[in-house]
Amino acid sequence: MIMMLLPLAVVLLAGLYFIGIYNALVNLKNQIRNAWAQIDVQLKRRHDLIPNLVETVKGYARHEREVFENVSSARSRAMGASTVGEKAQAETGLSAAIGRLFAVAENYPELKANQNFLGLQEELTATENRIAFARQNYNDQVLFYNNKIQMFPSNLVAAWFKFLKEEFFEIEDKAQREVPKVSF
Repeated sequence: MIMMLLPLAVVLLAGLYFIGIYNALVNLKNQIRNAWAQIDVQLKRRHDLIPNLVETVKGYARHEREVFENVSSARSRAMGASTVGEKAQAETGLSAAIGRLFAVAENYPELKANQNFLGLQEELTATENRIAFARQNYNDQVLFYNNKIQMFPSNLVAAWFKFLKEEFFEIEDKAQREVPKVSF
């Protein structure tokens, strides 16, 4: 009797282990979706702030039309991007355009003292920090998930149910990777 139950117990334990691995992979996949949703929330907030910032600067720097058009164009590309890679590339371009907008603002002391501009600049800075944190969390989740689907024995379950490797949210612009040079 025990000899008949032993193979059944082994099959039952293997099945439970298989179910546990599958459920862990589903959980990780959903954590990645949640982390991406958090990035998306912050990017939307950023995209909503930009028109107000541009309009505020426009009031002071009317002849800087190209800068405003570049920011608006970069914002449109960022809002229209769909994949993680496209979003990362578009957001890098938007960050560069915003940097140029702030450089224009430096030429207008009365703008730099404007409360509306200062408030928008502070909100944008806080949003950039939230985006950086959300990107880090997303990339941590992707790393954990990608490790799980590539390591034995969970790789067998992942392959069988077609759990695919996820893409990291990486900075494309090499200039943003460089450490800024400080001199006194």
